[in-house]
Amino acid sequence: MSDFYQLSINTLQGNILNFNSFRNKVVLIINTASLCSLTPQLKGFQKLHAKYLKKDLVILACPCNQFGNQEPGNTTDIQNGCLIRYDLDFVFSEKIEVNGKNSHPVFIYLKKQLPGIFGNYIKWNFTKFLIDKKGIPVKRFSPIVTPKSLEKYIVQALNKPII
Repeated sequence: MSDFYQLSINTLQGNILNFNSFRNKVVLIINTASLCSLTPQLKGFQKLHAKYLKKDLVILACPCNQFGNQEPGNTTDIQNGCLIRYDLDFVFSEKIEVNGKNSHPVFIYLKKQLPGIFGNYIKWNFTKFLIDKKGIPVKRFSPIVTPKSLEKYIVQALNKPII
């Protein structure tokens, strides 16, 4: 069994989201920030979510305030900001840290499995990780990679048989 399925995170609403519920699904995890110049990518993620939800794609956005103080608000601010402004209905986690001693276990795991070009840390908002149906992280994408550019990788992962 993949170590990925042992992980969990709290949702923005305060519920525990066990990654075991992601078995046989493709998962895209993104560290986000409401005030980042890349925040409009959320519209593209919503389109991917709507298009591939019934084909077992899960998108998990993880708000983080470690880059340029671009996610300064609390849970209510995030819910009333990004979720409403962009009309989003994919899953958001509670606000977390992705680097440093308080890095969330999900990002400790992802960074270990798929380190970046310049080391084992997240360099900016909107770094993306694609996890296949077996719970294996298969690709890491830089912040500037657009949701539309990710679609071919998502489709590949969705179409890959589970053996």
